[in-house]
Amino acid sequence: MAELPRVPIGRWIDSAVEWLEENAEWVFDYTSDFLSWLIELIESFLMWPNPLILTAAFAAFAWWVRSKPFALFTVLAFPLIDSMRLWEQAMSSLALVLVASVIAVAVGVPLGIAATRSPLVSRVTRPALDFMQTMPAFVYLIPAIVFFGLGEVPGVVATVVFSLPPSVRLTELGIRQVDPEVVEAGHAFGSPPRQILTRIQIPLALPTIMAGINQVIMLALSMVVIAGIVGAGGLGAVVLRGITTLDVGRGFEGGLAIVILAIFLDRSTSSVSERAFRRQHAGN
Repeated sequence: MAELPRVPIGRWIDSAVEWLEENAEWVFDYTSDFLSWLIELIESFLMWPNPLILTAAFAAFAWWVRSKPFALFTVLAFPLIDSMRLWEQAMSSLALVLVASVIAVAVGVPLGIAATRSPLVSRVTRPALDFMQTMPAFVYLIPAIVFFGLGEVPGVVATVVFSLPPSVRLTELGIRQVDPEVVEAGHAFGSPPRQILTRIQIPLALPTIMAGINQVIMLALSMVVIAGIVGAGGLGAVVLRGITTLDVGRGFEGGLAIVILAIFLDRSTSSVSERAFRRQHAGN
């Protein structure tokens, strides 16, 4: 039986990567320098105070955004990380997650807004986001290593690509779900499109947008271990070392620290989303 002709997609991708390496190296260098500076800045900020002082700050924030039980959990959980001698690794992972999440949200929210304004943007972004969500996360590490080498920067870049889609999708969904009559009322009062967006659509869509931000943070945190493969360090390196050396205890400690960070970030962002939802309904 005759075989179909081979489509050289891999060769095309290799050619595109080679072209980018030759013609856009300066872009990758500047991006790498900026991301390295930003990660080091946040890591220094998180590691500067005593772990107990930072735990107290986290607990106060947890009490403010959610409840006393959540603050109590914070008071007990973060010293546990320190007692496992994983504080620096945890703060390094937290810095990576924060940088990747901020970039993903800074790109995703405006892109979601643009998708609601332009049917063309919506049609183009939808299959692109489907591709980004279904592609295995390990695949993103290959071009990240090629363009940025080993270390925290390729980990951040791969994490941004992996965690970006929910921000775009839920921003677009939230704005599209705003009651058209409310928007029409804004038009009737003579409000320009920018005011309608900033004073009507975004405030009413804020709970959905915050849900998207929550998903971005959770996906970014799920990439911590995978980013450890490319030398991102942090808790991912601890888990990876436990796997390679079959050290079950150390690997479990690294995983437990990741779970603690995940619970803290998830409950915090979901509480902010709930507050936005209550504020919206109180205004109505």
